[in-house]
Amino acid sequence: MSLSFELEPEQEEFRRVVAAFADEVIAPEAASFNAEGRFPIEIVRQMGEMGLFGIPFAAEYGGMDGDYLTFCLAIEEIGRVDQSLGITLEAGVGLGAAPLDEFGTEAQKQRWLPELVRGEKLGGFGLTETGGGSDVYGATRTKAVQEGDEWVIDGTKQFITNAGTDMTSIVTVTAFTGAGEMTSIIVPVDTPGFAFAKPYRKVGWHASDTRELTFDGVRVPVTNTLGERGAGFKQFLKTLDDGRIAISALAVGMIQGCIDECVRYAGEREAFGKPIGANQAIAFKIADMEVAAQTARQMYRYACWRKMAGKGYKREASIAKLYSSEQAVTAAREATQIFGGMGFTTETRVGRFYQDAKILEIGEGTSEVQRMLIARDLGL
Repeated sequence: MSLSFELEPEQEEFRRVVAAFADEVIAPEAASFNAEGRFPIEIVRQMGEMGLFGIPFAAEYGGMDGDYLTFCLAIEEIGRVDQSLGITLEAGVGLGAAPLDEFGTEAQKQRWLPELVRGEKLGGFGLTETGGGSDVYGATRTKAVQEGDEWVIDGTKQFITNAGTDMTSIVTVTAFTGAGEMTSIIVPVDTPGFAFAKPYRKVGWHASDTRELTFDGVRVPVTNTLGERGAGFKQFLKTLDDGRIAISALAVGMIQGCIDECVRYAGEREAFGKPIGANQAIAFKIADMEVAAQTARQMYRYACWRKMAGKGYKREASIAKLYSSEQAVTAAREATQIFGGMGFTTETRVGRFYQDAKILEIGEGTSEVQRMLIARDLGL
């Protein structure tokens, strides 16, 4: 596979289709469903009908036979107008369907994957626990005990995306199944003993479904084990590597959204007899955003290329995620400054971006974790 800075014609055409959908369908509704803290299930279903949840999956399961870069292009374009729906897509594919596709048995795939791939249902990934943060392994208290041909699961998970919507069908849960043995287990959400709390009242991502989950004597067949028993730790590390590329694409979408809004506003808004964009103080802020967007975009695309080419990409994924998320925070802050008082309202896209930005430096591994992984890969 050769490296090119140009998208394939079909990728560019698909990007344009998603961009038009974002502008025409999502953008007009984004202020209202974020203000209401409402999961916009109608739009999510439309995203499913477009095939967005099936981009990187095989056609035999209802997917588009696409590649990871095409998936990230869709995330960037959705995230350009609304971050809540951007993370809904990212998590629905990367945390809900991808682990099942990569590690599941054929029977598990046939049972659950097609409806996830078609966007008819959503899946979640129950990893983080109270007090866990970056120390996921050390903080895990959820346990699964085998009784005959069943797992009996007890524990609590927090900050789980897409786990409590009317579309959710399964949650993959990590639990200790023995001394130092972490295993991933598929739990259908209608299983007795499984419950989810009300959505968190978050600083941002107001229309994304994020909840605490509890498992009280939850019984599922041992055949619901995802992959090999004891492989859960290795599985979630791989899942997070892929997710960091996708979060980078989401962050690039935010930076580009800030640029689009600021260029428009700087040309319309006048102060002291001229458009504010005529002032270097404003123009240079927007120029710096453009530098960040171009640089971060090439970073996540390079990480995609390495993944698609079968090359190692752990360090590249961390670099892309670290740089793009920190630049997104800066872009949102500067965009809010450019908009002034209006930027501090959630009626504006940049105001919503300002709320959404910080989590990009935390989710899928904090900036500190990314620096640690990069340093470790350098032999430090």
